Amino acid sequence: MIMKSYCDFEKGLFCGRFFYLILLVAIPFVLAGCQDKNYAKVPQTSPKKQLQEAKQQDDQIRRGQYLVTSIGCADCHSPKKIGARGPEEIPELKLSGFPEGRELPPIDRAALENGWMLMTGDLTAAVGPWGVSFAANLTSDQTGIGSWNLEQFKVAMREGKFKGLKNGRDLLPPMPWPNFAHLTDEDLEAMFAYLKSTKPVENVVPAPIPPDKLVSLYSKK
Repeated sequence: MIMKSYCDFEKGLFCGRFFYLILLVAIPFVLAGCQDKNYAKVPQTSPKKQLQEAKQQDDQIRRGQYLVTSIGCADCHSPKKIGARGPEEIPELKLSGFPEGRELPPIDRAALENGWMLMTGDLTAAVGPWGVSFAANLTSDQTGIGSWNLEQFKVAMREGKFKGLKNGRDLLPPMPWPNFAHLTDEDLEAMFAYLKSTKPVENVVPAPIPPDKLVSLYSKK
């Protein structure tokens, strides 16, 4: 009986030492693993802060909508149908620019030669000494400004560059970018946030037509 108890004691002592040895070996690996993880980089955003940020974003988009609407971007950039009170915006095509595939009406050459500048009935295309220009797609689709970044938008609005590329061609009339160049960073950022939130409309706007290519568009009379 004494021998059995002694053996059990020895066995327990051995197991305890063995467990202690394993613990000593494992601890450095556990500590090293903890050091590899930079817990300071894990953002800890409280629900209250998330709500505040969401509200700020919503407020920015609403201000952008107000600016885009009051400035009159849709006047030229939204296709329209002729209604009882004149041109009426087509809601599902809002801010999508000159419709892809639409034919231009014949151009009165005499009017151009007499100094007139003309626009289509829905104002999405204009003709003048620069040739024919087409209103761009401003929706969030990839054929619009979906792939643009904020800097491109600012370059387009302040420097009048096509697609906001500094080495791009100049934006053509009647785009009044010299007026928009006076908008603040806050205003432009709000407008961009709103345009990025719009319903995407797939519409590839045609390239401008230079003045020397207008002959085929002149009316026959």
